[in-house]
Amino acid sequence: MGYGFGFSCALAPIPIPFNVFPDTRIAVTVSPSNRLPQPARSSRNHAAIRLITLDLDDTLWPCAPVIQAADDAVQTWLSIHAPRLAAVHDVQSQRRHRGQIMRQSPEIAHDVGQIRHRSLGALLAEFGYPARLADDAMTLFMAHRNRVEPYADVQPVLRTLAARYCLISVTNGNADVEATPLRGIFRHHLTAAEVGAAKPDPAIFNRALELTGCQPADCLHLGDDPWMDVEAARACGLHAVWINRTGRDWPPELKPPLAAVTNLHQFAAWMTGAHNGDDDGV
Repeated sequence: MGYGFGFSCALAPIPIPFNVFPDTRIAVTVSPSNRLPQPARSSRNHAAIRLITLDLDDTLWPCAPVIQAADDAVQTWLSIHAPRLAAVHDVQSQRRHRGQIMRQSPEIAHDVGQIRHRSLGALLAEFGYPARLADDAMTLFMAHRNRVEPYADVQPVLRTLAARYCLISVTNGNADVEATPLRGIFRHHLTAAEVGAAKPDPAIFNRALELTGCQPADCLHLGDDPWMDVEAARACGLHAVWINRTGRDWPPELKPPLAAVTNLHQFAAWMTGAHNGDDDGV
């Protein structure tokens, strides 16, 4: 189960307002069954997209600032509640310790929350503090972790896309989307911790398909990482678009993405063009 509303795309047909993309010429037929509406297929396979999966960190909001703020808040809290620990381990030292935990415990390496909790517990024990403080520190961390600031293009475009497509967030991180400004937009929320593996493992994409009853060809993934988003999604048979907000170069060793965009306005325009038979990307 995701962090979302507790229902799947397969159980709740999506309303299709035809004025969302007024220049879109795709015909949509609403099936009498409980499956997703079935779009008429064109010669472009991605004109039949019903499901869009979206990465979160650095795709819908900048990640580094919110993690830094959360780490700083925990460090301040530790300086009060576990001062001996805080005097020895600063934010960077704790990050290195989490890296050690990850290497020592590969079975939980996909679960960044569990890694952080285990690291805090070990450090607290080392300095003679009760284990329950790790729970308190994690509660504080998550409160700050969810104080994300979506890019300006994100909310209006996602709300428009959600009227036509089933949207599922897929992330290796541990943000709770329903505790962020993007609450109420996604049909489901999937994390690496929930599915038991981190991207580029196919588990999270396969779970999205299972939840919706979609085939890989019905799904498009949007993300910022060439390997963990674009290449991983393509390996599962999904279409994939790269969002490049920072002007990076595409890795030459990888096949170019289906399209590259710099923001969600471009992505929505590309989706409209794709439905209209324009396959040139952005």
